[in-house]
Amino acid sequence: MVRDIIVKSLILCSLMLTLYTPVAEADSSEIGRKYAEDLSETFEWVANQITPAVVNISTRVKVRRGIQPPDLPSDPFFEYFRDFFGEDFFDRYRRRPAPRGLQPYSMGTGVIVDRQGHILTNNHVVGEADEVKVTLYDKRTVKAKIIGTDPRTDLAVIKIEAKNLKPAVLGDSDKLKIGEWVIAAGNPFGLSNTITAGIVSAKGRSLMGGGRYEDYIQTDAAINPGNSGGPLVNLHGEVVGINTAIYSKSGGYMGIGFAIPVNMAKSVMQSLIKEGRVVRGWLGVIIQDLDENLAKSFNYPSTEGALVGDVQKNGPAQKAGLKQGDIIIRFNGRKIKSVNQLRNEVAAVRPGTRVSVDVIRNGRKKTLKVKIGELPSEDKMPGLGQRESQTEENELGISVDDLTEDMADRLGTDAKEGVVVTRVLPGSIAAQAGIRPRDIILKVNGKKVSDADQFRAALKKANLKKGIRMIIESRGIQRFVFMRAEE
Repeated sequence: MVRDIIVKSLILCSLMLTLYTPVAEADSSEIGRKYAEDLSETFEWVANQITPAVVNISTRVKVRRGIQPPDLPSDPFFEYFRDFFGEDFFDRYRRRPAPRGLQPYSMGTGVIVDRQGHILTNNHVVGEADEVKVTLYDKRTVKAKIIGTDPRTDLAVIKIEAKNLKPAVLGDSDKLKIGEWVIAAGNPFGLSNTITAGIVSAKGRSLMGGGRYEDYIQTDAAINPGNSGGPLVNLHGEVVGINTAIYSKSGGYMGIGFAIPVNMAKSVMQSLIKEGRVVRGWLGVIIQDLDENLAKSFNYPSTEGALVGDVQKNGPAQKAGLKQGDIIIRFNGRKIKSVNQLRNEVAAVRPGTRVSVDVIRNGRKKTLKVKIGELPSEDKMPGLGQRESQTEENELGISVDDLTEDMADRLGTDAKEGVVVTRVLPGSIAAQAGIRPRDIILKVNGKKVSDADQFRAALKKANLKKGIRMIIESRGIQRFVFMRAEE
C-alpha cells in the first residue's frame, strides 16, 4: 500500500516536472519564415483568382484640335487629377501638332464583372474615346462598346462579346477595415498583369468635392497611371474597390492611392447597364459642413452632421418642411457625420422612396418624412456682370452695394433685398471665409439687411471678436458663413 503510494507520488512528480520544464524555444527565424511563406501563398492565391478577370483597355480618339500633347503619358488620369501632380511634371512636355484621324488616347485597366462581358472601369479611361479595345488575360483582343459613363463618380461600364470569360467576385466594401491587407491589380505604364500589395490606410476620403460623389478608400498599395479602373482586392479574392487616383508630385507612385468603394461602383454599374444612365436620389437642399465656430453660433455641441444652407424651391425637402439652418443628424436611420456622407446616402436612395430625416432645429430634435425625388441634370449658371463699389470697405474687408432690381436680374437672383459684394480685399477676414465679389448678403446675425445702410448698422451692432454669422447667396445658392476676428 505504502509502496503504491510512493510510486504514484513519483509518477505525479515526474509529470509535474515535465509540465513545468521550459520547452526549448523554437528558432524565431523559422517562425517568421513560416508566417512570410503563408502570407506569400495567400498573395499568390489572390493573384491567381483576380488576374483572369483583369483586362487591359486601350482607346483612340478622333483628333478634333490642331494641337495634341502626344508626349504626355498616355493616360488622361494626369489631367483628370491635375491638382495631384506638380506643374513641373507637366512642364517637362511640349505641345506639338498632331496628325488628324484616330490617335492613341489612353491606356487603362478594367475588371470583368459577369459572363455577359460587362467590364467596370473609370470614366476618365474611356469617357472621351471613339474606339475602345480590350486585351484579355489570354492575349485575345476584342472591341468594346461603351454602355454608359458617370463623371460624378468617375465610373464607366463597357461590354465585350467573348467566350470563356472569368468574372471577378465583387465583395462588400462596407466591411473593409483600416489596416486590412489589399492587392491592386492592373497595367501600370502599360505593364500588363501587375500585382501590388498594401493595406487600407483610410476610408471615406473626399478629394475633388463639388458635385462629385466621393467616398474613397485610401491605400498604400502601389497604384500608378495605367492602374486606373483596375480592381482593389481583399485577401479573399473579392473586389472591394476600383482604383482611380494617386497623390503624386512626380507622376508616379508616392505611397498614397485611392479607390472607389465597390458598393458604390455596383450601384452605378447596375444603373448604367439597366437604364444607360445613373438614377440618383435628390433631397433638394444645399448643405455644408460645420466647423467649431459655425456650430457654436447655432448652440450645437458638435461638428457632426450637415447644415442646411438653402432649401430649393418645390424640392422634396421644402415639401417635407426642412428649413434653412436645420442641422441634419440622421438620414434614413443612419447617423450623418459629414456633407459627403449625406450626399452619398441620398444618392443611393431610389427616387419615390419615403425616408425619415432627423434634424436639429433651434436646439430641438425634429423628425421629418421626405419623399426622395430624382436628381435633375446640372444646369448652367447664368453669366454675371460687374459693378463698381459705391461704399467704403469695412473691417471685414469687403465693399457692398444695394441690390437693385436691375442688379438682381443681372445676377439671376430671386432676392428682392440685400447687398451685393462688389470687392473683397485679398487676405481679409471675408476672403478667408470664402466670400467673393457678386455674392449677395441676405442676413447678418439672423436679421435681414435690405440695403447698404442696414448692412453697416448691423455690423456696428455685431461683435466681430465673438463672431458674425451671415447668410450669403452665390449664384442662386444660399449658405451660412461665420467670421470672427483673431484675438
